[in-house]
Amino acid sequence: MEIIQDSIDFQLKKRSAVAIGKFDGVHRGHVELLSHILKQKEQGLKAVVFTFHPSAAVFFGQAKGAELTTRQEKRKMFEKMGIDILIEFPLNRETAATPPEEFVRKILVHQMKAGYIAAGEDLSFGYKGLGNKELLCKLAGELNYQVRIIDKVYCGDKEISSSLVRKMVEKGDMTTVRELLGRPYSFDGEVEPGNRLGRRLGMPTVNLYPVKEKLLPPKGVYFSQVIYQDRIYQGITNIGQKPTVKENADISVETYLYGFTGDLYGKEIVTELLQFKRPEQKFENVEALKRQMERDIQEGAGYFLHVG
Repeated sequence: MEIIQDSIDFQLKKRSAVAIGKFDGVHRGHVELLSHILKQKEQGLKAVVFTFHPSAAVFFGQAKGAELTTRQEKRKMFEKMGIDILIEFPLNRETAATPPEEFVRKILVHQMKAGYIAAGEDLSFGYKGLGNKELLCKLAGELNYQVRIIDKVYCGDKEISSSLVRKMVEKGDMTTVRELLGRPYSFDGEVEPGNRLGRRLGMPTVNLYPVKEKLLPPKGVYFSQVIYQDRIYQGITNIGQKPTVKENADISVETYLYGFTGDLYGKEIVTELLQFKRPEQKFENVEALKRQMERDIQEGAGYFLHVG
């Protein structure tokens, strides 16, 4: 996948099918939108994702909390889906002042050679966000492109949105999050050394340290799974600061893997949260912590036996 970042002076060489959006979380609604541009590859168009960096909410100071998916996580997801080109268009004072019609004519049609444009119903672009689906449709005939406005996707009677996913993550409701995303909530990263307490206790773990931009669920223990080199390993994960052994530590995503004996230090993994088990606790001593960890691991084995 080609990535065009931090530049407004680019020119695509071939006609494209463009999906416009923020794509925080890359939830089922986003996946539905992206499926339409991916289908256009059969017609010879390049599948292109256009998104602003930083997002409009961040740039204008309206963002609430951290992101569901980091920049790197979104890139990996788009590439895995089969997106050809990702454009992370810089949002600054100059670009934010672009008149909506100029945005369509110059950026979408001239620079990106858009022959097909897909977006959600709440699309907004250009100066003060005045560009919308009506303007996009109005200019389609003159500028020779097709428009596909995607209806909202529902989970039961709930409209799927990034804000709803964020609310469920903050509650620790990983079952509902999985239904909204179409996959478990996850953390990508390189395994880093921890304090090696798990290894000393006979229960070695792998540690990720999430970036500050990543939205964290409640601190606690989760049934989980880890993906490494396309293999899935069942696990149990603690998200928190290990208060029993260290005060004011950085928050880590620490996972015990069932039946895994290798060394993953320095390796890229994905940790997926399946279900919340219990909140993080501070124990009287390390022995009490060890006993609870043993119970957690035993209950996790029962959970995976039940879910198959």
